[in-house]
Amino acid sequence: MELKYDIVVIGGGPAGMAAAIAAKKAGSDSILILERDTRIGGILLQCIHNGFGLHYFGEELTGPEYAARFSDEVVQLGIEYKTDTMVLEVEKESAAGQGHRVTAINTVDGLMHIKAKAVILATGCRERTRGALIIPGTRPAGIFTAGAAQRFVNIDGYMPGRKVVILGSGDIGLIMARRLTLEGAEVKLVCEVMPFSSGLRRNIVQCVENFNIPLKFSHTIVKIHGKERVEGVTVAAVDSNRKPIAGTEEFIECDTLLLSVGLIPENEIASGCKIAIDSATSGPVVNEHMQSSVPGIFACGNTVHVHDLVDFVTAESLRAGENAAKYVQGKITASGEKIILRPGNRVRYTVPQYIESREQDGNVSIMFRVTDVYKDVYVEVSSGNEVLKSVRKKVVRPGEMQVIELAPNQIESAGGDITVSIQLPQEVAE
Repeated sequence: MELKYDIVVIGGGPAGMAAAIAAKKAGSDSILILERDTRIGGILLQCIHNGFGLHYFGEELTGPEYAARFSDEVVQLGIEYKTDTMVLEVEKESAAGQGHRVTAINTVDGLMHIKAKAVILATGCRERTRGALIIPGTRPAGIFTAGAAQRFVNIDGYMPGRKVVILGSGDIGLIMARRLTLEGAEVKLVCEVMPFSSGLRRNIVQCVENFNIPLKFSHTIVKIHGKERVEGVTVAAVDSNRKPIAGTEEFIECDTLLLSVGLIPENEIASGCKIAIDSATSGPVVNEHMQSSVPGIFACGNTVHVHDLVDFVTAESLRAGENAAKYVQGKITASGEKIILRPGNRVRYTVPQYIESREQDGNVSIMFRVTDVYKDVYVEVSSGNEVLKSVRKKVVRPGEMQVIELAPNQIESAGGDITVSIQLPQEVAE
């Protein structure tokens, strides 16, 4: 089956829907969303707690409510989408042809070959499983990722267990600590190997502290007990190198272990397209238009880097969709110039990773994450010895995305590559 579209969006979650809507409003009428689940909406459909939409809509919504705002608009705008559809490959058309070819399959259409002038990757991210960890012990039942447990409880109506220990303080793990408590389970401990949480501060307060759930930093699980079912775990403190400290071991009885130990962008399709991958984010390297290293392929949302708020996903995806439409319309072309954005002191990564043109119509948003918790610091953007922008922050945390905007004149005045760093007060020149 052969199909043709101007833009194919891979992924029908919040990122894919926002990108498709923006592309439609920017003048592209030929758009197709491909979603592997049974309906569009993505992971938000199982996030029944509130707290979504405060930035974008100015009101507090649940995950399904937030997703519905966009899925309803997708329908109203007449944007085509196919669910239960798996994308197998994205490849460039022949040298004589334009655009890319997307190969996908479902039970209704069979094998499809879709020609697209532009492709938007919005495939989201996945959870790290036990296979990514080195925890001694057997392989009993009762070990789940936090996201899998969330789906069991919120979608399928099953309780994963009654006595729960959570490894990792990611946002989903923190939220599930509260959710399971409300359903009658006993959450005995949340332990985090780092000296700080990887989740939002508000989730620590609302989901853990308000329910008197123990949270131990600089602790990890060193052994899982049980043969048929989890019977308990051994927890130990760790040193500055994250190595267990002998003599600090403590056995905790439980029947369930939830893993909230990080998310990884789904980058298999991007890697298959020979797109450059950032080793820090594990997602595609992109420019200010959210265009990847392969012309005509754009990326947005958790495919690029793991976000803390879906509102940031939306803002980024709207930019990707609008620019994909402009690319199809011939309004975006490579300038040949590339200003590299580099993470400096105390910054782990930046997105975008480079700026393609000095001449910008509007501000360029730079998202970044810090390496530790820092208080009373300055976010400094510099080029060579010139400071382009400096903003004071009371506190920055690794679990919370930071955003700084550069005006067109600031980008134009950059003498070379641009560095984003966190500066302590004593390091800032008076």
